[in-house]
Amino acid sequence: MNYRPMILAAALALSAHAAPAAAEPRAVIELFTSQGCSSCPPADRLLGQFAQDPSLIALSLPVDYWNYLGWKDTLALHSDSERQRNYSLVRGDREVYTPQVVVNGVMHALGSNKEAIEKAIATSRQNAHPLTLPIKLDVVDGAVTVHVPASTEEMQVADVWLCPVTGKVRVAIERGENRGHTLAYHNVVRRWIKLGTWSGKAETFRVKLTELPNGKFSLADIDHAAVLVQSGSDDKPGIILGAAMAPLPATRSVQDTHLSSPR
Repeated sequence: MNYRPMILAAALALSAHAAPAAAEPRAVIELFTSQGCSSCPPADRLLGQFAQDPSLIALSLPVDYWNYLGWKDTLALHSDSERQRNYSLVRGDREVYTPQVVVNGVMHALGSNKEAIEKAIATSRQNAHPLTLPIKLDVVDGAVTVHVPASTEEMQVADVWLCPVTGKVRVAIERGENRGHTLAYHNVVRRWIKLGTWSGKAETFRVKLTELPNGKFSLADIDHAAVLVQSGSDDKPGIILGAAMAPLPATRSVQDTHLSSPR
């Protein structure tokens, strides 16, 4: 009997279902960056390196508060700027700058300083015990399904966020501090979707892939989905209790998207 057609068919069937994301990552790294920031490109490249580590969930969060300098960031979300500011208020230091990294929702570091980021990862895990909640993220049958287990500890309350992500975007900068450069951005968050509130009991959330775009990007522009289960609230984000990231079905033929800001 020729088993090759059977094996091929099985492989094709498996490819139609994205593998579930690995549970219990070591850290979530959020890089607050801007296309109008001349100090940011080294941090953007470093985040690309962190993104290759399967134990890390490394996300780019472009902010919009430098747009007035002459170049409108093509990927910026005002919600990213608000999230960064809220982090600073919760910490009490009011430090908001680019490039800035926030690790596990509790510590910050200069986004281009690898040693400082790795120290923040180690310190946050020692002091705050983040990411103790194993999250399962599946992309099957045209939908993203998030499974949040029951807590084995005291009752906790957290927001469950789903983020459509673009793995890599190249942007030709025409004005501002980075004028004349084409820069690469990695794991760019395109939207924040609040799935609901988790209160310590097992919960399952499901969103159709067709519901991920919001008019500013299409399904073809995203290739991953990330989920964060974070204590606190929108305006007082706290420790990240659990997180996961998974690939979406391929819907585009090229990995890089070339974007420029409208004049």
